[in-house]
Amino acid sequence: MINQPKSLCVFCGSRNGNDPEHALEAKRLAQHMAERDIEFVYGGGSIGIMGILAQEVLDRGGRVTGIIPEFLQKFEVGHNHLTELIITDSMHERKRTMFERSDGFIVMPGGLGTMDETFEILTWKQLRLHNKPVIVLDCKDYWQPFQALVEATIDGGFAHEAVRDLYQVVKTADEVFEALKSIPIASEEVFTSHL
Repeated sequence: MINQPKSLCVFCGSRNGNDPEHALEAKRLAQHMAERDIEFVYGGGSIGIMGILAQEVLDRGGRVTGIIPEFLQKFEVGHNHLTELIITDSMHERKRTMFERSDGFIVMPGGLGTMDETFEILTWKQLRLHNKPVIVLDCKDYWQPFQALVEATIDGGFAHEAVRDLYQVVKTADEVFEALKSIPIASEEVFTSHL
């Protein structure tokens, strides 16, 4: 249970996507974070949903920490006006640093990179390397295929049904902070059933 996190990492797209509701939901989430004085930790970009979130938190007087690999910063996609910008040597170091700097994780719509970050943080939780909350913000049903894939792993005998408790799904930014109050603890079976 985490009633008031000090920092939250948001995994999200470096593109805006086709539906403008994703950007609007990002702004709503940013507003909630700034109002609650929660530090926004993210991949450091100035573009896409991540850029919208970062700028909105900053515009509302919030704290934003970006973490970006050096090779992406060279492409000038990094946001240069953050509270703190950490430049890493690799994508792996970026993800590790985002993990270390965050009390929990929110997943918004995004592409392959967002999926990579989400699966890795869920795998670490399954392996009991952490018990931080992971909330999937399923704006406009974007993450329904993800949920179907998780169910397929259970139905196919490749995952224990307790993997459902590794994350929570909400539909709006307004629901995120209520969900943080009732995060289930991952059961031992989610790990030991694989051994």
